[in-house]
Amino acid sequence: MAGFFERLKEGLRKTRDSIADGLDSVFGDYSEVDDDFFEELEEVLVMSDMGIATSDRILSELREKIHERHIKDPAECRKLLIDTIADQMTPDEHAYDFEDEKSVVLVIGVNGVGKTTSIGKLAINLKNEGKDVLLCAGDTFRAAAIEQLQVWADRGGIDMISQNEGSDPASVVFDAAIAFKKRNKDILICDTAGRLHNKKNLMDELSKIGRILDRELPGIHKEVLLVLDGTTGQNALSQAREFLNATQATGIILTKMDGTAKGGIAVAIASELSIPVKYIGVGEHAEDFHRFDAREYVTALFADN
Repeated sequence: MAGFFERLKEGLRKTRDSIADGLDSVFGDYSEVDDDFFEELEEVLVMSDMGIATSDRILSELREKIHERHIKDPAECRKLLIDTIADQMTPDEHAYDFEDEKSVVLVIGVNGVGKTTSIGKLAINLKNEGKDVLLCAGDTFRAAAIEQLQVWADRGGIDMISQNEGSDPASVVFDAAIAFKKRNKDILICDTAGRLHNKKNLMDELSKIGRILDRELPGIHKEVLLVLDGTTGQNALSQAREFLNATQATGIILTKMDGTAKGGIAVAIASELSIPVKYIGVGEHAEDFHRFDAREYVTALFADN
């Protein structure tokens, strides 16, 4: 089986191929770093689905670095571009503290983005690192969501708290919080509803769940991971903003980066929302789910081979 980086490069191939000619033209055909050079580079970045605001922010920083280092040759700017984007996207040193502390992880996102699957992969990976994980099947409104999470729990030999389909999600989370304390687990990962009768109901439900966790598990590290589908491009940003009205996400899980993804969206998410991408999925198996490595990602996106 190909390594994770190779699968990531393959997943980003569509984006990379679509901008390859533009990148080669910018870095290979220009004889000097001038306004025309930056104008064409901006067009290439926007085409990768980064969006105008993010592209402007990146180019502004790139201009400063080029000026400070007295770079004249456009060919030297490719690595500098990769470094600039990677630096902006790299999670801080405390981004994964929750993995090594008593913590509760609330996973949010609309239906169809790969939320429940991502939870299963994350749980198995954490268990493989020696963590005692408890799953909570809080997505009680989507048909088969409970069964889907149970499959992952069985696959990983992980305990799961659930109720019947249609139950109150907050009630399931309450039961899971009590079990988490009684069984002295390390990490509680809660699935949540991706759709209710309307957006207000969904956001109210998420807020209610957050209050229950704060009340029942005071002092426990709280992590809120928002799952976004990498194939939806700028629409993912719109989804993220809606969820941020209900809960403060601490990180992003970016899914479906395995062939049709709009690769630049990861850059836009980190830049415009000021929320780090923490995990990325490039396939169906637990080993296809990894911590996000910004330099590895940007290299795969803008690699010249």
